[in-house]
Amino acid sequence: MRLSDRVNPFTPNPELRIWIDGDLRPSAEACINVFDHGLLYGDGVFEGIRVYGGEIFKEGEHIDRIFESAGAILLEMPLTRDELSAAMHETIEANGVEDGYIRLLVTRGVGALGISIDKASCPSVIIIAATIQLYPPELYDRGLRCMTPGTLRNHPSTTCARVKSLNYLNNVMAKAEAKLAGYDEGIMLNADGYVTEGTGDNVFIVKNGGLFTPPLSCGILAGITRKLVMELALVRGYVSHESLLLRHDVYTADECFLTGTAAEIIPVASLDKRPIGEGRPGPITRQLMADFADYRTRRRD
Repeated sequence: MRLSDRVNPFTPNPELRIWIDGDLRPSAEACINVFDHGLLYGDGVFEGIRVYGGEIFKEGEHIDRIFESAGAILLEMPLTRDELSAAMHETIEANGVEDGYIRLLVTRGVGALGISIDKASCPSVIIIAATIQLYPPELYDRGLRCMTPGTLRNHPSTTCARVKSLNYLNNVMAKAEAKLAGYDEGIMLNADGYVTEGTGDNVFIVKNGGLFTPPLSCGILAGITRKLVMELALVRGYVSHESLLLRHDVYTADECFLTGTAAEIIPVASLDKRPIGEGRPGPITRQLMADFADYRTRRRD
């Protein structure tokens, strides 16, 4: 049996149209060159962006962040901000996406073998607009069962976590470790033993009516949903503190939740089989989940 004869159970919707460098192509024809440095070396950046009611949520902030990520790795964006916005809108309209998700990727482009960035000088832009369900609905009701994986977060002095690079192997392996151990998710530590983030989401704990989240200096992404949650919490009178957190702080918290573009806000019920608070989503977490849902609804009305 040839490898090409194998059946992939995760074959994309054939009606899906993918935007690649100015062209909308059927998913079966949406291919990249094997010499693209994004494929060869994970050399590129990406954004995950929500679409609600046909509108791109926090569009400007996501565009700013991908330009910042690209600049940090000396990747020249091939489109202006306005051109990138137009391309995303064209893609969601072509796929009829009202409530869904955009995956925006920029690769270093096709080049010769070898890691030097001057071997690839024509960056490519890829835009996927589809649906996503990161966690099943029941997990929002009962909360995630998390573990602390042995895989540590990349050190900030390597590739900065504020760059959303295409090399996500660190996160992939931490997630795989958690799933193989029978957990829903992992909460990663850094080399100093401090809590950083989940495998794809920022972390918050609630203690004595205050919110606490690791600082960016711990090696975490400057999450757009993280920032919004801090703003929503302040409206409710809950001050958010950026503080170094140990596992002890999570174990003894009143509540814990994760935030991210795809996950939105999802409660954490336990860490390393230790219940957090009462071992179920707490009142402040539920209030913020409701406030987030109300915010996104108001933004599209």
